[in-house]
Amino acid sequence: MMAKRLLVAIALWALGGPSGLHHLYLGRDNHALLWMLTLGGFGMGWLWELWLLPGWVAQANRTLELPRDGPPPFSPVRFLGQASVGIYFGLVALMGLSSLPGFYFLALPLAVGLGVHLVSAVGDQSSDLQATLKAAFITAPIFYGRSLAIFPITLTTSVTAQRHRCYKSSKGNREKLGARLYRLGLAYLAFTTPLAYSVFYNIAATASYVAGTLRSTLDWLSVFPSLSSALESVLLLPYHAWKMLGFSGGSFQEWEQVFAFVHSVQNERQRMALKVLGIHDDATPEEIHKSYRELVKLWHPDHNRHRAEEAERRFIEVQAAYELLTQMRKPKPT
Repeated sequence: MMAKRLLVAIALWALGGPSGLHHLYLGRDNHALLWMLTLGGFGMGWLWELWLLPGWVAQANRTLELPRDGPPPFSPVRFLGQASVGIYFGLVALMGLSSLPGFYFLALPLAVGLGVHLVSAVGDQSSDLQATLKAAFITAPIFYGRSLAIFPITLTTSVTAQRHRCYKSSKGNREKLGARLYRLGLAYLAFTTPLAYSVFYNIAATASYVAGTLRSTLDWLSVFPSLSSALESVLLLPYHAWKMLGFSGGSFQEWEQVFAFVHSVQNERQRMALKVLGIHDDATPEEIHKSYRELVKLWHPDHNRHRAEEAERRFIEVQAAYELLTQMRKPKPT
């Protein structure tokens, strides 16, 4: 096997990092596929890999042997990656395959399980695919028919994958490049074809499922105003980008409705927050803070022991409303 060169790996990282070219060069096919499907770790993961390239090149050349006594140590980064990719694969399945019979019994847990296992198999580690998929298929029926089923399925499969983590065989990847590219190409097509069909040819149904998932997610996150507001802002970025580029109508009409829904959620939550604090729409930050301080004193549970349950509820509402308004009206950096 020809020795791998660090300069070549760096060049491929710089030229095609988001598509995983450097991982393909180093024989890290699972990592390459992960980057192909997530555009380099959701656009950012590949950036910090520059510092890891020397170690990966050494591993590829067998000049660096890592200790393999017992199972690999627990990695919070890998666990978070498993959860993120599991959710991502589940959302893609929800958009592309939800019309299939038995979707929540078969396609959804399979997609989430494969996403989690793909991250488990990155680098010199792996996990038990059978145990991971078994956890996904056992969890799926409990949350049948619910868009948020993605989250508990992802959690159980990620925990299972971590419990069964192990090191790969040290034999290395001896397949020819053509065979490896063929296998990666098939996996890429299997992932992207249903998604592309839904986005461009089954727009109404796909947009409906996306809107339902967004509604459930935002409702679940409503107890965390900062996180919910940040998520809403992120979700609206594609809508603003489409508008700036002049896209409207036609195949984008249904998607405009989805992002308009997210925008309406923002407006509705702001209206409710203003009502809770008893202020008008153009209230200044000083007025918002003054109303907040007054209501916090009024509804503090220690001052309302005779109506503790109502006071606690109002106290939480006031805090959430104040946090939401300050987050939404925070000056944007110039």
